[in-house]
Amino acid sequence: MSRSGRLLVTRASEDAFAAVKKQLPEAEYEQSARIITAGKPKNESRVPGVLIACAGTSDLPVAIEAALTAEMMGCVAERIFDVGVAGIHRLFDKLDNLNEARAIVAVAGMEGALPSVIGGLVDVPIIAVPTSVGYGASLGGIAALLAML
Repeated sequence: MSRSGRLLVTRASEDAFAAVKKQLPEAEYEQSARIITAGKPKNESRVPGVLIACAGTSDLPVAIEAALTAEMMGCVAERIFDVGVAGIHRLFDKLDNLNEARAIVAVAGMEGALPSVIGGLVDVPIIAVPTSVGYGASLGGIAALLAML
């Protein structure tokens, strides 16, 4: 924190947060994403254009982690959640948001189709993030990973 005025800890337990909170009372904990943050980038220096798209509600912890990380790195992170291919009409409702983004982080488990579908709709860089949620042949996220490669 001495250099940037910010702290970002991922995969943090509640016990780790309690220890950090003793030293940094301003620290915050996002329980679902298991992320500790303290300090914020200056508003005037924040970079717009990052969009975090999440396929389903099971993928939310990973999507929230990506959004908070982008925000702590100085980006404005727009969030559109529950726009997976099982309800593709919800994704189509967000086409303007997708087209306005400068970069998209697409988070999906199960079969991992969301990044490919978004890639067919927009002409911006996409970072595909597989999650380990799913059942059947999702193989703990391996199916989503292979679909995204």
